[in-house]
Amino acid sequence: MDLDVCEIFHSLQGESTYAGLPCTFVRLSGCNLSCSWCDTAYANETRITMSIPAIEEKINSIDCSLVEITGGEPLLQANTHSLIEHLIDDGRQVLIETNGTQSIRDLPAASVKIMDVKCPSSNESGTTLWENLDFIDHKDEIKFVVGSKEDYEYARSVIQDRLAHIRAGKIHISPVHGQIPMETIARWMLKDRLAARLSFQYHKMIWGPDKKGV
Repeated sequence: MDLDVCEIFHSLQGESTYAGLPCTFVRLSGCNLSCSWCDTAYANETRITMSIPAIEEKINSIDCSLVEITGGEPLLQANTHSLIEHLIDDGRQVLIETNGTQSIRDLPAASVKIMDVKCPSSNESGTTLWENLDFIDHKDEIKFVVGSKEDYEYARSVIQDRLAHIRAGKIHISPVHGQIPMETIARWMLKDRLAARLSFQYHKMIWGPDKKGV
């Protein structure tokens, strides 16, 4: 069983409630969206075909118990589920970051799903597969990438109307790096008593916005 891989690297988690923890990232190739603020467009251009054992061998050489499968959009590849299952069977904690357009229903129960809900400035806000919210459990997370007041208001509406069953600590408002002041969003959230967490892209704050492999 093979997968198209863009890169495998070791870094600190930059987002989610796992931010700051050492993590091995498996970035799979290909995406079905073209978000205006995308910072990983190179995942559409770089692809190395690797077997699941070869991917596991690389992960084992890094020796880190936390692994994130990301992209691109990792759920476009049928064998992604098998990779997750193998890693969980090896005793690793697996995070799967998805853009929310592909079904998460059959993902391994032990995996942690981190699902984007696209806001208007992404130009992809009509792509969310809303039925996925039925398969988000207590350990899973939702992320809104916010680049404008319109984005924030959209996220607020979704949180209030659709996400009452998800704990505030698992819902992330993540500013587009360099596009909107973090203080501005913080003030909006406090004013609205919004049940969500303000999250920053720590990797961009540490290494800068353009560095790959971090």
